[in-house]
Amino acid sequence: MTAPRRHLPAAERRMIIVETVITLAGEQNPSDITTAAIAKQMGLTQGSLFRHFPNKNAIFEAVMEWVAEHLLSRIEEATDAQPSPLAALENMFMAHIDFITEHPGIPRILSCELQRAEETRPKKIVQTLLHHYGGHLHHLLGKGKACGELDKELDSDAAATLFLGTIQGLVMLSLIAGNVNQMKHNAKKVFAIYQRGIRSSL
Repeated sequence: MTAPRRHLPAAERRMIIVETVITLAGEQNPSDITTAAIAKQMGLTQGSLFRHFPNKNAIFEAVMEWVAEHLLSRIEEATDAQPSPLAALENMFMAHIDFITEHPGIPRILSCELQRAEETRPKKIVQTLLHHYGGHLHHLLGKGKACGELDKELDSDAAATLFLGTIQGLVMLSLIAGNVNQMKHNAKKVFAIYQRGIRSSL
């Protein structure tokens, strides 16, 4: 249980609630996380929790906003000022892997939200995240083809799908193995294979 810290500013308290949910999601199915469990983990009452969020859905909305902001910021930082599009793609790949390694509950939350039949606000945030992520990826693939680093006949849609699918595969295998560090250990070797399939042969 996280030791409660009193008299924190509201914004900081909300951030701790978000971080607590991400931690719990690394240990159990996100759909099973209750407001009671969150409060217990933080050493608070549910009443204290509801002073910051009106309900569980609002908490998960804040979690998804945090994930979107921090993942996109991480990949932008990894690719900015990188003159080589291919090197930028590798940096983006590894930054994504590092982010998940640090927060193993996030893939569980994303998967849980995307599987919902109804259109919830958290699900829409995930969809927007994937849209922006895909746009950044397509931009790098386009630059790579334009400068000759990548095969000019490369199907960018297929390459983007494979990029994300490769990360997802590493995540799934690490979850099955119960060892999140396995993902980081294999990432560079797996990207090297991906890279050979998209780069120019010239």
